[in-house]
Amino acid sequence: MGITKHIQELKLRVSAKRMFKALVTESHSIPLPDAIKSIEILHGDGSAGTIRKTNLADGSYVKIRIEAVDIDNQVSKYTVIEGPMLGDKIESIHYEQKFEDSSDGGCVAKIVCEYHTKGDIQLKEEEVKAINDQALGFYTLSEEYLHANPNVCA
Repeated sequence: MGITKHIQELKLRVSAKRMFKALVTESHSIPLPDAIKSIEILHGDGSAGTIRKTNLADGSYVKIRIEAVDIDNQVSKYTVIEGPMLGDKIESIHYEQKFEDSSDGGCVAKIVCEYHTKGDIQLKEEEVKAINDQALGFYTLSEEYLHANPNVCA
């Protein structure tokens, strides 16, 4: 199995606490109708070991396994285990995200992605970029919603 690692930092206009809640602990309560149709807990209670299915607005879905949730440090780890974004080349995608407050009232999301490919397949840079762009879209949509609704996830 090959592994391609991608690290990114994303500057957001919302506090780390609110972004963490919106994307991790309260994601089921943030309406993003242009992106997400529904979120189902298939197994577990939201903590490590939970299997969650996100049904996307385009008719596709993403199934993840939550590996760790550290509320105090605003860190979560999860693995994409099923869905069209894996295609025929990727076995799984491991994410670690950490949210840190910045001095301007917003935060920085530090995101580490590891793409675990099938066999010894190597991903092309444009393939990694396409998957990352889709994932980052959820951050910016959540940021926009929280910015427009300051009492949500407060």
